[in-house]
Amino acid sequence: MAEVILMPRLSDTMTEGVIAAWHKKPGDAVKKGDLLAEIETDKATMELESYQEGTLLHVGADKGGKLQVNDLLAIIGKQGEDVSALVAQHNGNGGNGAAAPKATEEAPKKEEPKKEEAPAQPSGGGRIDVAAMEEVVLMPRLSDTMTEGVIAGWHKNVGDTVKKGEVLADIETDKATMELESYKEGVLLYQGAKAGEKIQVNDLLCIIGKEGFDVNKVLEAMKNGGGAATAPAETKETPKAESSASAQAAAPVAEQQVVNEGRIFASPLAKKIASEKGIDLKYVKGSGDNGRITKTDIDNYKPADAPAASAAPAAAPASKATTAPVGQESFEEVPVSQMRKTIARRLSESLFTAPHFYLTMSIDMDACVAARAKLNEVSSVKISFNDLVLKAVAVALKQHPKVNSSWLGDKIRINHHVNIGVAVAVDEGLLVPVVRFADAKSLSQIATEVKDYAKKAKDKKLQPSDWEGSTFTISNLGMFGIDQFTAIINPPDACILAVGGISQEPVVKNGAIVPGNVMKVTLSCDHRVVDGATGAAFLQTVKSLLEEPLRMMI
Repeated sequence: MAEVILMPRLSDTMTEGVIAAWHKKPGDAVKKGDLLAEIETDKATMELESYQEGTLLHVGADKGGKLQVNDLLAIIGKQGEDVSALVAQHNGNGGNGAAAPKATEEAPKKEEPKKEEAPAQPSGGGRIDVAAMEEVVLMPRLSDTMTEGVIAGWHKNVGDTVKKGEVLADIETDKATMELESYKEGVLLYQGAKAGEKIQVNDLLCIIGKEGFDVNKVLEAMKNGGGAATAPAETKETPKAESSASAQAAAPVAEQQVVNEGRIFASPLAKKIASEKGIDLKYVKGSGDNGRITKTDIDNYKPADAPAASAAPAAAPASKATTAPVGQESFEEVPVSQMRKTIARRLSESLFTAPHFYLTMSIDMDACVAARAKLNEVSSVKISFNDLVLKAVAVALKQHPKVNSSWLGDKIRINHHVNIGVAVAVDEGLLVPVVRFADAKSLSQIATEVKDYAKKAKDKKLQPSDWEGSTFTISNLGMFGIDQFTAIINPPDACILAVGGISQEPVVKNGAIVPGNVMKVTLSCDHRVVDGATGAAFLQTVKSLLEEPLRMMI
């Protein structure tokens, strides 16, 4: 039966999308993971991969056409299949209203033989193509550099009903934690990994279908097919390890009364708070519908006195273990996060493939110090020295376009727009949100945008459109007391500016030694794109703008 694909919500503020390009045309064969189209949202142009397999039978709009979120985007099915009823149904043609129900009535009749034939393949010794099965959901590629994802949390449990557009899970990628919406409808029958576990892109994420669907046949097929078979094997072994560990941990609380057995109903917020507090939900009595556990139940939960008393002695050895005796070696191993893996890979590639050279310059910041104090008297938002540096760099890049360039192998791209990435430190590593068209923005606009991005980065709310498309990067460690450092270029940029702190040093002015405010900056350049003289001229311009800040206000 043909499968309808609706316009997905590709950003948190998206209400409609524009078809920037189709990578498949009606009649083309489509596989799961194939690039279907490029969708221009309110923030960026993003690639849309197919979650279905078959033939592209219909497109909801041509290139340049607009579609609202949840409007008909495409239909994928068997070659030659009649989809006129589906098109009429989703386009709201009243004249064909009778045809749509008829199609839906006939659909199960056509679908039932298909369901009966599918299981017959393994019994006859044939191999099932798991990727072609409608019920199978594979781990999607949620960012341009993603190779695997970590399940941050499931919004649906096995046995829950799932509708198109509902959030299935939170996936931690190499750049952010993102919500994964379901493109299928049915019952969640199987989860490929538990919260905290990793899944490679295109490995089995979950199975969504009708109740009674034989999940074991999919798992057996994946084992026989190799490659992805390791994922189910790991998920089967992991519960054993966890169950044994939980059995040991549960020993002190054996006297607690278990009120929930089997599948536990709880709100996502209740699960999150319980996880943070270390509360096992099987001991919590729910007050919601059908015994569903709510936030209030977690807040009001009090463990039994006996288990608490017995757990106290168990905590004593742990506290002793944390203080290692003199002469005893001790260490802790922490799993590498997706973000840290990507930072390691991308910066290693940058350092070992791009020939770096470095230019350092001292800048007299006396005029900037005075100007900033006056600006903050009238500005609605507090302007930082980093905002002044960013503005000066943006103006200088317009005068030195070679520095605002990218190496593309057989050609150099000279960017006419100025999009400056600002490195922001977070617990897991480093994110680089982008201030777009920075040369045309005022200092107060820049200050507001940088502060918003910093908060989003720390709250893990940055979207792919926030960190893509930089033409130059600034990394500032001055607030940490660093006087001077070198930074690794953030590809595909050709340069990155490392900014140190402002320190009071003796300087010579008008033949006399006086105290002055000095800031050191170091420009890392890709020698394939930028030569020494070009980089030096750029720094001279930045220096002149910061030493006479009124010049960059023009």
